[in-house]
Parts: sequence; structure tokens; C-alpha cells
Amino acid sequence: QVQLVESGGGLVQAGGALRLSCAASGRTFSSYGMGWFRQAPGKEREFVAAISWSGGNLSYADSVKGRFTISRDNAKNTAYLQMNSLKPEDTAVYYCAARAGISLATMTGRYDYWGQGTQVTVSS
Repeated sequence: QVQLVESGGGLVQAGGALRLSCAASGRTFSSYGMGWFRQAPGKEREFVAAISWSGGNLSYADSVKGRFTISRDNAKNTAYLQMNSLKPEDTAVYYCAARAGISLATMTGRYDYWGQGTQVTVSS
């Protein structure tokens, strides 16, 4: 099994930045593609960014492209989401997810493991 723990959320003013971390347990982190999703109050969970197991392929939601950067450090069993130029509409609980597979995935159903989520609040 894979256990995922997010950290780095908090309260930030619009235009600010945060970096989320996702620490994975076990010895097989490099075998999994990683994704970040978010869920705002009253809304469905939505895709934010994904990175392949090799780190060579990236995908971003249009709403965050150019502002967010997903990365991973397999030696540290950790994935990251650098969030710059934050907007109030970025406010949500952010979830880290892991999946087996070669291709990128943007659908929640394609992910096998989920973290508990970390709150990101952006004030205007």
C-alpha cells in the first residue's frame, strides 16, 4: 500500500505563493504517477496537475497553467505543488493522489491512493 500525507497548506493573500508537499510511504514511490486535485466548498473535486512516474510528462488544468508547477523527488519519496500568483478562486482543500500507470491521468477515478487533504485559503 501507499500512504500519502500532504502538508504546506495555509492562509495567504492574493498574489502570494505556497508550496504543497506530498510525502509517500513505502519503497515504490517512483513506480506511481502523482496528481494534485482540489475541492472547493460546495463543488466537485477537480483536477489541478499531474506528473508521470518518470517526471518527464506534466499536465495542468487551464485555470492554473503558468502559475502552478508540479514536481517530484523520487529519492525523497515526495511530490510538490508550487503555487504562485494565488487567486481567491484557488481556495480549496488540496489532495495528493497516486496511481499506477504510464500515462498521465486527470480523472479522480484513475487514482488509487489519496492523502487526507490540506486547506489552502487565499484572501483578496
